[in-house]
Amino acid sequence: MKGAQIRFSRVNSPAFFKTLNRRVNTYFKEQNIKKTGNWKLHLKTMVMFTLFTAPYFLILLSPIPQWLMLILCVIMGIGMAGIGMNVMHDGNHGSYSSKRWVNKLMGSSMYFLAGNVYNWQVQHNVLHHTYTNIHGHDEDLDAGRIIRFSRHSDWKYFHKFQHIYSIFLYGLLTVNWVTTVDFKQTARYLKRKLSYEKLPNAFKQWTTVIVSKILYFSVWIVTPMLVLDVAWYKILLGFFVMHYVAGLILSTVFQLAHIIEETDTPLPSEEGTMKNTWAIHQLFTTTNFGTNNKFLSWFTGGLNHQVEHHIFPNISHVHYPKISKIIKETAKEFNLPYYEYKSMGSALAAHFRHLKHLGMNPNLTS
Repeated sequence: MKGAQIRFSRVNSPAFFKTLNRRVNTYFKEQNIKKTGNWKLHLKTMVMFTLFTAPYFLILLSPIPQWLMLILCVIMGIGMAGIGMNVMHDGNHGSYSSKRWVNKLMGSSMYFLAGNVYNWQVQHNVLHHTYTNIHGHDEDLDAGRIIRFSRHSDWKYFHKFQHIYSIFLYGLLTVNWVTTVDFKQTARYLKRKLSYEKLPNAFKQWTTVIVSKILYFSVWIVTPMLVLDVAWYKILLGFFVMHYVAGLILSTVFQLAHIIEETDTPLPSEEGTMKNTWAIHQLFTTTNFGTNNKFLSWFTGGLNHQVEHHIFPNISHVHYPKISKIIKETAKEFNLPYYEYKSMGSALAAHFRHLKHLGMNPNLTS
């Protein structure tokens, strides 16, 4: 079914989403608040950008020992991940602000992560949010041949060890963005004429990719080499550490939402039809974790509230704790699942157990 058009059921309890949508809209109306971000998100934006940029200027402008520079690179990686999960994510979903230009501005913070807005919106907003956990359509399930995220993927003998080596590869996420991924995705998405809004001009998109990469390397590698009295390989090491920390955080948070024991990876029928409606499909393929941990919810931009995010991606994450009660009660009322792990630790354990299970010979995998 790879590449074929997918249709979600229209007869499997469509009343669920109608009821849920009405209740959520009623909540915002009664509270007299907007569905977009508020001062809490604006304050967090300043915190994350400070974590990301302040160490950079401190390294360039202050005479500090090299061991401290390395620690500051770790802090920059944490800030980079924070920008991605809190600012870029809401901006590119149109939920950061009620003003379109603000969303575009905040969404463009993707370039601080060495990525590309067009590519990210297609992969995440279009392919992942529409076809969540559907093999051959949701590219988040595609880790090449090295990690088997789905029981429908080809099995290789080295997958027996993926629950051990996968964590070391997760940190390469943004390293791949800065080097190869954007070029491959731009070529692939333009060829397929995929877009989140308007299909960009091919020349403009390629120019954006190339120029943004040149600027990125100029800021993060060339400038430090010109300014600092530090060996070139140490600067490259600091750059790698920053990206590895960010990639490890982002990848881990992403995997706990979908590649875990509870969630399903359903396939469409031969006619291309899914068993459930789109909203119910999200409940079967998504899970929450550690939602009572206020710091986790704050730092991850509500990405531990994945059920809420997948059903209402255009609502800012600052509202997820409140609307989660509505979603949980409505799912229970319609006898539908609401998957949730109490802590991040239990979700991590479930994720790596699931990877180990998928790494077995497929004849032994249910």
